[in-house]
Amino acid sequence: MRQNIRYRSQMSKVEPKELRRGWTTGACATAAAKAAYTALLTGSFPDPVQITLPKGGTVDFVLTRHDVSQTQASATITKDAGDDPDVTHGALITSTLRHLPRGEGVRFKAGEGVGTVTRPGLPIPPGEPAINPVPRQMLTTAIAEVATKNGVSGDIEIEISIEGGAALAHKTMNPRLGIVGGLSVLGTTGIVRPFSCASWIASIHRGVDVARAAGLNHVVGATGASSEDAVRARYDLDEVAFLDMGDFAGGLLKYIRSHPLPKLTLAGGFAKFSKLAQGAMDLHSARSSVDFAFLQDLLEEAGATDELVEAAGSANTAKEVLDSALQERVDLSTPLARRTQAAVRQILRDAPVAVEVLITDRQGNVLGEQGFDR
Repeated sequence: MRQNIRYRSQMSKVEPKELRRGWTTGACATAAAKAAYTALLTGSFPDPVQITLPKGGTVDFVLTRHDVSQTQASATITKDAGDDPDVTHGALITSTLRHLPRGEGVRFKAGEGVGTVTRPGLPIPPGEPAINPVPRQMLTTAIAEVATKNGVSGDIEIEISIEGGAALAHKTMNPRLGIVGGLSVLGTTGIVRPFSCASWIASIHRGVDVARAAGLNHVVGATGASSEDAVRARYDLDEVAFLDMGDFAGGLLKYIRSHPLPKLTLAGGFAKFSKLAQGAMDLHSARSSVDFAFLQDLLEEAGATDELVEAAGSANTAKEVLDSALQERVDLSTPLARRTQAAVRQILRDAPVAVEVLITDRQGNVLGEQGFDR
């Protein structure tokens, strides 16, 4: 028998340095909807309100505010993303519920700050509120639970709002994915695990899906704005072609391996691609590091002097090595692009994807490149 683990949304005592988990937007919206529907049927809000998570276990949420009338009820929960760097941490998630005619079932509506899907390729079809499948199932299950308890059919409209969501959406990939007007209601487990960055990687995957559905044959994975600008200066590509890869090279490459597109341009800085060339999948400084012996090997390949090679062994940063090489007119970026392409090809295996690599500086200038390998 599965153990029923009970979580609390307000977590107080934790072990030193322990990272605190949080709760997805979908879990917050579900708890708010359950509380609002209960009040719509009974006139009373459960507070805290308890929901069951998709993979088992329960969590209690405290309501931030609530309101009920004869025609509708709403409840708001303040999202707690724990120690994860989530743009929606502290956002107010509101579910407003209204009765529908018998037989209508559960209907979803995008309120203020929740986006609407406009492009194919996402799990939700165009024209629908950007409420992902698992949150929809969580909401439907919670409504059914309340309806059964109160002996009603459960025909209800659920409008979800996220205060400030339209502005927050500009910090996400939603505009590129064709989700307009606000954020997506996300979550597959109900739990946000600290620094998992699962939502970012999921957005990369959805970006690939949208590009494929749009029939694009060339997409771009860039580590940042300056490297992305370098690709924009070279190619006239649809906005959908630019996948916000950031540090998550593995998240992009593994997905493209099983969902291939004809051409992939990778663009990034010298330090980050030094790590990718060594097979690192996560390029963040906290989760992978530059191997200076690798840079020394690269200098030797580029024909650098013994003094330059030796100095690289005691350098503080990859940028220091690159700057020293540039001063001596040694091209390190072209051999790095070649090695990066080889490492990426190993990750992609035999996937039918032609790969181009651009090494850029912080101003978006291309320092070295390796053209498409197919």
